[in-house]
Amino acid sequence: MVDLISHSFVVNWFILVGVFFMALLSPGPDFVMAVRQSVMHGRRAGIVTAIGFALGVAVHVTYCLLGIAALISQSIVVFSVLKYLGAAYLLYVGIGALRSRGITLDDPQETGPCTRMPDGKALRTGFITNVFNPKATMFFLALFTQILSPDMPAVISALYGATCIIMTALWFSVVACVLTIPAIKERFVKISRWVDRLCGGALIALGIRLALTKAVPA
Repeated sequence: MVDLISHSFVVNWFILVGVFFMALLSPGPDFVMAVRQSVMHGRRAGIVTAIGFALGVAVHVTYCLLGIAALISQSIVVFSVLKYLGAAYLLYVGIGALRSRGITLDDPQETGPCTRMPDGKALRTGFITNVFNPKATMFFLALFTQILSPDMPAVISALYGATCIIMTALWFSVVACVLTIPAIKERFVKISRWVDRLCGGALIALGIRLALTKAVPA
């Protein structure tokens, strides 16, 4: 029995890792925000934002494992509240990015301490971006219903959830570190105005798409 559980856990864990990694690679609100935070505010802000993403994933994982995700996916009221809050936030950030003038290495006010984002704000930005995305609700609901079973021990379910949280923090921290390598950052800075506008446009598009998302029918 132990061997059966172990084999099942390993197989499902690899399935989880593979599917979730592909989801992390795909463009979305988190990735767009990670790029902008890292390039415009530095490595520390990018890493702290990544931790914020992970905390948001922790919220999604928790209610999915507790079975609340099914209720949210079938409740038009709850889904709509999350949908419009998330969409409004993405639109707000996107408009701000479109208005950005970019950054320059020659301007100490834009590359010095005043451009650093406070840890609390970076953490909050990452958390809000992730937690108010109802698409994440649907994704985790679909993912976990494929690998969880009613008789699965709670510790195994918790390990699956912890895997998603850790992968999120690690992946976006890597993104932050890569984008803040001097040679890479210098190239980004040269086109930072357009990078910000591209990110802003993507965030606005994601916000609009999110606002138009319909709840899954019962």
